[in-house]
Amino acid sequence: MRDYYRPLVRSDDPRPDDALPLAGGPRWFSHVIRHRRDGSLARLAAAALPDDVRTRLSAPRPSLLGLPMDRPQIMGILNVTPDSFSDGGSDRSAAEAALRGRRMMSEGADLLDIGGESTRPGAQEVAVGEEIGRTEPVIRALAGVPISIDTRKTRVARAGIRAGAALVNDVSGLTFDPELAGFCVDHGIPVCIMHSLGGPETMQDDPRYDDVLLDVYDFLEAQIAMIEALGLSRDKIVVDPGIGFGKTQAHNLALLNGLALFHGLGCPILLGASRKGFIGRLGEAPDPKDRAPGSIAVALAGISQGAQIVRVHDVAATRQALALWQAVEQGGRDDA
Repeated sequence: MRDYYRPLVRSDDPRPDDALPLAGGPRWFSHVIRHRRDGSLARLAAAALPDDVRTRLSAPRPSLLGLPMDRPQIMGILNVTPDSFSDGGSDRSAAEAALRGRRMMSEGADLLDIGGESTRPGAQEVAVGEEIGRTEPVIRALAGVPISIDTRKTRVARAGIRAGAALVNDVSGLTFDPELAGFCVDHGIPVCIMHSLGGPETMQDDPRYDDVLLDVYDFLEAQIAMIEALGLSRDKIVVDPGIGFGKTQAHNLALLNGLALFHGLGCPILLGASRKGFIGRLGEAPDPKDRAPGSIAVALAGISQGAQIVRVHDVAATRQALALWQAVEQGGRDDA
């Protein structure tokens, strides 16, 4: 039976001599939880880890788009769609969308994720030409800003990269368009592989898993192996467990609770939970625009487990919360 290892992430002092750094960052772990498919859990010392697992959990993650992965990075969400669940229809032109993007950067975003197709539950597929028409001029107008193109389609990704994007963020985890993985490999383009159970049209109909944490891990591991075999190095791969994409509230909470497991994939973790429906239900905020407090709470919970990138709508509020949270965590130490 296969073993999966989830580090129990710490950041407090004093740090034990036998502790291992988490992904080369300031957080550390001295123990792990071993998960098995029979549902059993066991607490083990990190010293008991197999060598390959120890290396993947502790090795530094290389910089991505010039951004260091040993500290949390904020990805601002810039949807240029008429129908996204939270910010659809916010802009009347590419110029307005670019202005909104630059405002996010001034508020503390480290990079922007630009998408022209809503992937909310029930959303319908957008034609390639229309998706390019929405995203390409905005990316060009934001020249010099670190940008990921949020798309499932090779032609849209190609147009976005030519316009100035530097990362492909595929919510289908490279399963929707069979040519997209090869395109990223051929051009050495970093890619974010996200897990989704089905497409937006049907993903929330009745999502089921044997063990959501381990099932999502296995999917991401398989997709990493696939694109590595094609020739893209692991230092250009980001993983996203896909909160809200084919998951119930219980699934989302299980993934968030066990998020540190995904460090075992040896890639930076992107967490995108901002304004999702479960935050509205648990936080009693039916309007997505009222979900900033809950979204920030989830983002900080993910960062506490070592997530390297948080994808958010509310950039300024998230940046402020992160600064204060880090200051309290560091407790006025000289290196704060």
